Amino acid sequence: MSPRLGIIAVQMLANPCAKTEPDARFGHYRYPSRMILRSDVLDDVDLRLLGLLRQSGRMSNADLADRVGLSQSACLRRVRRLERDEIITGYSAVIDRSATGRAFSVFVEISLRSQHEDRLDEFEAAILECPEIEACHLMAGDYDYLLHVVVADPADYERVHRTSLALLPGVDRLRSSFALRTVCDAVHPSSGRVDRG
Repeated sequence: MSPRLGIIAVQMLANPCAKTEPDARFGHYRYPSRMILRSDVLDDVDLRLLGLLRQSGRMSNADLADRVGLSQSACLRRVRRLERDEIITGYSAVIDRSATGRAFSVFVEISLRSQHEDRLDEFEAAILECPEIEACHLMAGDYDYLLHVVVADPADYERVHRTSLALLPGVDRLRSSFALRTVCDAVHPSSGRVDRG
């Protein structure tokens, strides 16, 4: 089966994993002001544009303008402003994981022995070296980090656990949970319903 390209996603600052550098895999959680969607500067048209672009980043400016009721030039100015203001931080393809042979999701809770800044930095640097880790979240609560690991199957996860996760620096406890199926993986803004025209 050939890989199916899904819709093109827009990364928004409301997403705590939004990239802050072009080559960074994860956002840095110690800068919460960059992770806040400034709803006070976004009007309804901006929110509709963001919703439409999250659903299809390849939508033409003409179609976007028609869907939100603007002229093409006004629509393009708004999109460029959203990009300039880093509300839209990039565009990416959503890939069918089963076509790549890596459709098995594992969520890993990690507790560290120390909360010292240097230990957190060391752990986060090591995480970036593991290509199977699709997302990493610094958490508040019973554990310190939540990892989303994507592998081929349980045997492949055992390999990643043995060769990467078990060797991460400063780890006190690690608990893995396997996803049976994905019920919802939203690609539209949670701020409201998008007008589908």
